[in-house]
Amino acid sequence: MKKNTQHNYTGPFLAMVFLFLIVGFLTTANTQFQGPLREAFLSDAGSLKNTFATLITFSWFLAYPLSGPLGSRWVNSHGYKGTLLRGLMVMAAGLALFFLSSWITVRFPEAVIGSGAVRLHTGFLIFLLGSFVVGASATILQVVINPYLSACHIKGTQSIQRLAIGGTANSIGTTVAPYFVTGIVFGGVAVEDVSVDSIMVPFLALTAVILVLLALMSRFTLPDIEGTRNDGSEKLEKSVWSFSHLALGVIAIFFYVGVEVCIGGNINLYAIEKGLASPALLATVYWGGMLAGRSIGSSLSRISPKTQLIITTVAASVLVCLAMIFDNPWILACVGLFHSIMWGAIFTLATARLGKYTSIASGVFMIGVVGGAILPLLQGMIADMTGVWRGSWFIVLFGELFMLAYALWGSKIRQTAD
Repeated sequence: MKKNTQHNYTGPFLAMVFLFLIVGFLTTANTQFQGPLREAFLSDAGSLKNTFATLITFSWFLAYPLSGPLGSRWVNSHGYKGTLLRGLMVMAAGLALFFLSSWITVRFPEAVIGSGAVRLHTGFLIFLLGSFVVGASATILQVVINPYLSACHIKGTQSIQRLAIGGTANSIGTTVAPYFVTGIVFGGVAVEDVSVDSIMVPFLALTAVILVLLALMSRFTLPDIEGTRNDGSEKLEKSVWSFSHLALGVIAIFFYVGVEVCIGGNINLYAIEKGLASPALLATVYWGGMLAGRSIGSSLSRISPKTQLIITTVAASVLVCLAMIFDNPWILACVGLFHSIMWGAIFTLATARLGKYTSIASGVFMIGVVGGAILPLLQGMIADMTGVWRGSWFIVLFGELFMLAYALWGSKIRQTAD
């Protein structure tokens, strides 16, 4: 196999960056359905509205630990391009389920499960299935994107910069997604007046876009990267879990994605509780801060990932504390600026010096993303039990402090693949 430097990775690098934008857009669009669909689907859910609403995010991120290892196996057996194409096919199927959930709800309005105080429409359950399937596709794509961005050689860059550039594109997607949901899908109407049938056309169009992208990517050249995957010809002597900096990195990413989604997905519910006029604006400020921070992070070539993670976790912890003390969602929205480069920093630290274990490690790393399912759901349950969102943000503070501990001690490399 040719060495990495003999390939021109500019085209594949740009393709990975664009796909990262798609992943970010769909991830945030999914979370932004919590508020509108709580009103449209869950009017008969009684006192469990917040809990059921956060199941939309839970279903998405539940896919990560289940499909991450599958993505790794596909990379090792089918290569990066083959895995990427399979991931796009899964994504198209999931978006079609979103369309189906709306169609079923409109066509069969009496298809309800449950009785008494808690009743759920079948269309809502189909939407949850769609969230899981599209979440699985996002997982599989990231099993390709993250190691590819980290390992592909682009002159004048280091791996964390390339991940930050990909993260910037991801943040562009996350920033526009809230207004795609409120402005395009639901036509700018008030949350309490949303209509489920508004989902049909936008998601049918998105399905078509992904199918076109699949056709284009099938004709695209995506060279493999030497030394980042095992094709079965070489025995792996060690368990990937034997690398402590990876194992602890998986836990760190559990808390990172968990706290990112807690704020990005639940801040609109917090804003609705506070009676703020434009809940979607808070989410846009948060994801816009992520965009700004990642744009800055893509130029930080002389600051180590460890130092970047220490600085950002300390700053985020301070802001979360202030938000709880003053009961102010706007302070919480500012945390996005510091969450922006945590993913790239943790991934770089967790996969350092893993060699042929890198592709497997990338799949294992995706297991930690289940934090995006568990922590927001737990937070929604706490909000239902206490009746307010204010105190529930201590979950985010705990996550920030764990990531700080990982940066200081857990990321130390005690074993390598050499």
